[in-house]
Amino acid sequence: MMSNLFSIFDPSTNIFNLPLNWLSTLLGIMFIPYSFWLIPNRHYFFWNFILMKLHNEFKTLLKNNYFSGSTFMFISLFSFVLFNNFLGLFPYIFTSTSHLTLSLSISLSLWLSFMIYGWINNYQHMFIHMIPQGTPSILMPFMVLIETISNLIRPGTLAVRLTANMIAGHLLMTLLSGTGPMLPSYFIIILIFVQIMLLILESAVAIIQSYVIAILSTLYSSEVN
Repeated sequence: MMSNLFSIFDPSTNIFNLPLNWLSTLLGIMFIPYSFWLIPNRHYFFWNFILMKLHNEFKTLLKNNYFSGSTFMFISLFSFVLFNNFLGLFPYIFTSTSHLTLSLSISLSLWLSFMIYGWINNYQHMFIHMIPQGTPSILMPFMVLIETISNLIRPGTLAVRLTANMIAGHLLMTLLSGTGPMLPSYFIIILIFVQIMLLILESAVAIIQSYVIAILSTLYSSEVN
């Protein structure tokens, strides 16, 4: 029995008070050896095509900041979030990306590393970035304040965007499935059809959110140099 609606996202499976649900974040590693069982195969070509497209896009976004291997971090971030988003759509698998514990840890560590690198190695550019070109002198203090606040809330917005989108779809599917026992038999088919449509939508959201967090992280890194 759920104590509240959000308890479906709580890590409750445990042995000796160790939350085992978080082990689902490592399930993505099981997909890696599959690519090497038979080379070349369709799975290998498809995933390699996606990674090359992402590499070229991240390379373009980084511009002058690109160096060999710099896109690997953002491609890994995309893959990690994508696997966890998709695995959360399967029954009895814990959705780790629906918790701020994981999403905020990722976004905060990335943001801190970008800020420390930028302020230590290129502090003049960081100061210049706070005042857009052509800003009137009277508005400069306000622009500095606005840009500072905007910069400080970036890790929070990255984490909340991912978490909220993952929670919203799961909650809607849970609420609809909970109405099943109370519906007449002829409404069950409609409910199943709606749930399938929601599952397709959640699959699209899983891809889009992993792409968004990778793209935004790339853009943030390109601003510090």
